[in-house]
This record gives sequence, C-alpha cells and structure tokens, in this order.
Amino acid sequence: MPYWSLYLEGQGFTYLQIATLMATIQLTKIVAPSVWGWLGDRSGQRVRLVRFGAITGSFFFAGVFLEPGFYGLLLVMLAFTFFWNAILPLYEVITLRTLGQRKEKYGKIRLWGSVGFIVAVGVVGAILEYVPIQSLPWLLLPVFAGIAVSAFLVPSEQGERKPPAPKGSLKAIVTHPAVIAFFLMNFLLQVSHGAYYTFFSIHLEQHGYGKLSIGLLWSLGVIAEIGLFLVMHRLSRRFSVRQIAIGALTLTMIRWVLIAEVTDVLAVLIFAQCLHAASYGALHALSVQYIQGFFGKHHHGQGQALYSGLTFGAGGALGAWMSGFLVDGFSTSAAFWGGAVAMLVAIVITWRGLRPPPAPAVQTEG
Repeated sequence: MPYWSLYLEGQGFTYLQIATLMATIQLTKIVAPSVWGWLGDRSGQRVRLVRFGAITGSFFFAGVFLEPGFYGLLLVMLAFTFFWNAILPLYEVITLRTLGQRKEKYGKIRLWGSVGFIVAVGVVGAILEYVPIQSLPWLLLPVFAGIAVSAFLVPSEQGERKPPAPKGSLKAIVTHPAVIAFFLMNFLLQVSHGAYYTFFSIHLEQHGYGKLSIGLLWSLGVIAEIGLFLVMHRLSRRFSVRQIAIGALTLTMIRWVLIAEVTDVLAVLIFAQCLHAASYGALHALSVQYIQGFFGKHHHGQGQALYSGLTFGAGGALGAWMSGFLVDGFSTSAAFWGGAVAMLVAIVITWRGLRPPPAPAVQTEG
C-alpha cells in the first residue's frame, strides 16, 4: 500500500486514475467480506476459505505483469482484491473464536500483522532506493507466497455449523440507533483515510522525502499502532467506548491538519504519524469487540463483514476517489483537509449517538 500509488504514478497514470485504481482495493470490500463471511458462517470452514482466498488472489495479481493499461489493471485489481479482501475478516472471526473468554488478548495477536507490515515496508523501501519503482510487483511475490504458506500452517476448523439464528434478529441489530451511529462513525473515519492511503506517499515525495524515508514514516505509524494494541485492554477498563472513540477521532482530525500544513517539519510529521495509534489502532480494536458485543454469536461473521464492507469498503473507496478530485483540482494538502472535515462530522455523530453494546445476557439473543 505505501508504494503502490508511487508505482502507478511511475506507470504514467494521472492523479484521478491513481485514485480510481486505489479505490478498487477498498471497493471490493463492500461485497467480498459479506460473501466470504456468509460462506464462513454457513460452512464453518473459515480456515479453508482463507487458504483459497490467498492462492486465488495471488493468481489474479499476476495479471499486473501483463501491464494491461488503465482498464485492464482496473479489472486485475478488482479480481485480485475480491479474494485478497476475504482473508482478514475471516481471520478476525477465527482469532476471536479461538480466544474464547480471553478476548482482551486480541490486541497482542493482532500486533503481529503490524510487525509484518513494518518489516515489509522497511525492506521494500530500502530495495527501492536502488531499483526502479517498476520492480515493485516482483518484490510483492514473496509476500503473497508467504501469505499462502502461512494459511496452511493454521489448523483446520471442525466445520460445525452454527445453530439457526433467531428470525429477523439481524435487521433489529443493524437498525439499532447505536449501531447506525457506530457504522457512520467508521464510514467517515475511512473516508478521511482516503487521502492517506492514496496520496500520502506522493505527498511526501513532493516535499522531498525519499523512498526509504517514506517507508520509515509509514512504519512509524504502525509501530505506534502496536503500542496501542498492547495497552488497549487497560484503556477499555478505564474509559467508556464513547470516550475512547471521541478522543481517537479528535486526534485523527489533528493528524490530517498537521500532515496537510506542516509536512516539511520532520518532528511534527513524526508526531502526526504516531497519532496512527488513535486513527487506526484504538478505533479498530474497539470496533472488533463492539461488533461482537452487538451482533452476538449468531451474527458475528455477518457483523464483521458489514463492518469491513460499509466502512473500509464503501468509506475507503469514496475517500480515495474524492481525494483524487481534490488533488487533481487543488493539491495533496487539500485532500487531507477534506479528511479533517470528515472527522469533524464523525465527532458530532459519535457524541450524539454512540452507546456501549448490551450486556452479555442480552447479546447472545442477537
């Protein structure tokens, strides 16, 4: 993700084309998690579905090497991400079910995804200082191979199907005012991240930062995220869901303003990247447990799929696409200001509507 927009720029695509291509990564999250979540809930074979997604996604990614042009690459990325986006939501459910009553340990497991990100970004960034950006797809091949191999190291599930859910209960959950506020909050959060995931690397390059520096700054954000995952269980005991969410959204709004206006001051940029602990780490860890609390055991997979589809999918795609118009018409800084405005709206919605999940005795009823 940190280098893909630079790769697309190197291929000669316009800013609006780059935004459209980057949006496809999020766009398939609208449909894919629901499809795979439903299959996982129905079959109980989530580990096998993860393996299938890893292998098939890697196969479709190989279409990048054909250099098919804008529309061809659009199709390649749509096909590839449909399978690739199936992996993480399924793994979230596998992890939480394996943990059972020890759900506070989730952050300590999830941090290893962050460690992998840091290693990959650092190594690839260092290599790209010596090889052209057009080599990026070749550098990704070992990563995809690693994903496929690691999926086969996870033991298969028993495949026991869940008991039938209470009729009509999913609709009652989704239409709950607190759940609507929760999804709106996360939708706007991902809209605000559109400029970050699409144009942050280009924004830094425009301000004179090299490939390795860009990679290190991306990694810094993820290091802060790891620190947050390690202490999230303590924050959850000390503060309410609403307090954590509003605090994290406010820090995210400050982050986008700093990136937009003070990019040239390295110390400020380092501080802004440390705020990734709030803008992703805190809100994602909170959201995963929030979904389990509201959707219960009968609808956990579908709840996770809705979270991924409506927020990372629809919100991320819209944010990426809108940021493309702002960059094309104004500047990369304008796109980050757009993200700050989205956060201001999210803060108001969260303040007025977000409430904690029901007690355990209620949540099992769906």
